[in-house]
Amino acid sequence: MRLTLGHSPDPDDAFMFYALAAHKIDAEGLEFEHILQDIETLNQRAERSEIDITALSVHAYAYLHDRYILLPHGASMGDGYGPLFVARSPMSVDALRRSRIAIPGLKTSAYLAARLALGEFECVVVPFDRIMEHVRGGESDAGLLIHEGQLTYAGAGFHKVLDLGEWWRDLTGGLPLPLGVNAVRRDLDPEVIRKCVRVLGQSIRYGLEHRSPAVQHAMQWGRGLDTSLADRFIGMYVNDLTEDLGDRGRAGIQEFLRRGHEAGVIPGPVPVEFAPA
Repeated sequence: MRLTLGHSPDPDDAFMFYALAAHKIDAEGLEFEHILQDIETLNQRAERSEIDITALSVHAYAYLHDRYILLPHGASMGDGYGPLFVARSPMSVDALRRSRIAIPGLKTSAYLAARLALGEFECVVVPFDRIMEHVRGGESDAGLLIHEGQLTYAGAGFHKVLDLGEWWRDLTGGLPLPLGVNAVRRDLDPEVIRKCVRVLGQSIRYGLEHRSPAVQHAMQWGRGLDTSLADRFIGMYVNDLTEDLGDRGRAGIQEFLRRGHEAGVIPGPVPVEFAPA
């Protein structure tokens, strides 16, 4: 059976799916067509149920839980770190609230976290890999960085204003900030869903157990990162919580969506459901 598998063209996602892409594991009769697109595009395509298994923003899942069910692995969690606001010069958080901010998408988890931290603010949607350029050119006062920009901003001449992963950890007493999750279409055959859980989980474990070749594979999407920095970035977002969310990871997702609804950013309560192993 051939299934579409959507994920971002980033080192961490490439690392997770290295074993599948390189045919290192038994896929149990499943074939995967890898669709590499930025997370906001994947969120939008999931709204149209166009992809069988896909990375999603946790924020986007609030609007898709009737069509997709979460996998217990493959999540990107900011454990004391996460998306961050940067500016061309030092800026206070109060000034940030009054600024025009470039964001990577209205359904991204970064945007939901930003709304929880700042309240309402003026924003403009910019592709995630052009946000620093947008701020540098003066088109925005500040930018909300995701992916490798969290490691490269200082070298590009920007100043950190607020790290949302740190803010969330302090707010919640240590919960990880949920950013991305993997989800599968609910209308697939239950046995196919169970196979997806097993196979994708095995792919993540294989990458963690064979780190060097998996990192080398992921470097194809390094966007200027050297191997050391790419390995550091992968370690931030492919770790124990990625292999299995566990109680702590699941609690982070529940709390994030609960607060999003409480703040009026998400229109209703979100039932969080995981596919059985």
